Amino acid sequence: MEVERVQSIAYLSKCMDTIPVEFIRAENEQPAITSVHGEVLEVPVVNIGGDGSEDEENVVRMVAEAASKWGLFQVVNHGIPDEVIENLQRVGKEFFELPQEEKEVYAKPLDSKSVEGYGTKLQKEVEGKKGWVDHLFHKIWPPSVINYQFWPKNPHSYRVANEEYAEKLQAVADKLFKLLSLGLGLEGHEMKEAVGGDDLIYLLKINYYPPCPRPDLALGVVAHTDMSTLTILVPNEVPGLQVFKDDHWYDVKYIPNALIVHIGDQIEILSNGKYKAVYHRSTVNKETTRMSWPVFLEPSPELEVGPHPKLVGDDNPPKYKTKKYKEYVYCKLNKLPQ
Repeated sequence: MEVERVQSIAYLSKCMDTIPVEFIRAENEQPAITSVHGEVLEVPVVNIGGDGSEDEENVVRMVAEAASKWGLFQVVNHGIPDEVIENLQRVGKEFFELPQEEKEVYAKPLDSKSVEGYGTKLQKEVEGKKGWVDHLFHKIWPPSVINYQFWPKNPHSYRVANEEYAEKLQAVADKLFKLLSLGLGLEGHEMKEAVGGDDLIYLLKINYYPPCPRPDLALGVVAHTDMSTLTILVPNEVPGLQVFKDDHWYDVKYIPNALIVHIGDQIEILSNGKYKAVYHRSTVNKETTRMSWPVFLEPSPELEVGPHPKLVGDDNPPKYKTKKYKEYVYCKLNKLPQ
């Protein structure tokens, strides 16, 4: 069965002022109607460099405050060289600029239970509505879970660029887990241990949002929270991330060379609600292609995640069920109650 890719639809639509009806969101979702215009959110920016300019206690406080009030923050001085991030972006962009038939070699198999591969649809679509985005998913860490079937061989430097980024990203993730753990009054190692320790799976997604003739009517990715523990995201220079705050949708202002960190559902659950998963969505651009490179840090499928035992008690009962991560994912993707 031939799957229609948004990149192809965008190419056919670029001379028109219309888009196919399945991409037109309901009025209560349309960006033109639901966004706050002329105001950009300056989300918290945290220096995690450990260079002495911020003492750790202050960094812990800033991260904990951002995670509880925003569910989102940007980190600078993160230790990943600009060149490593630029290479990741370059090879991803080159893959999406390949001829369509070359990209289809990496298509997610129709009968696959995994999200890995090149694709368009991700989850059950409400009322048949579609997002203006194509994507490529594949795991980048640990080596035991990597399936190179879904890693593009063209461009030739794709593998090296992704491996270098995965290697550098681990130190950032470990630092974030430590800061978030300390912010809850736990030992520095306890949060990462509770979500699987070194068995955590790093799942990369490249989002490719082609130019859209009607960005006022369409969304790239519909409003959601991430299922992961944390999501660490590299954007390109085209804005499009929106966050729901104080009952309104706001554009997020990017800081050059920063990484954007989302609190995901599993950290909200583990913290028993002290940290909040960020409700966010992606808008699209009329003139320019937008791309982003989120890495979802996921527990292994069989791992049970629930509120941390040290954070619940008679005066603070568990607000969430403890369940296997794979069961959580199944319910969320199929719009079933947790």
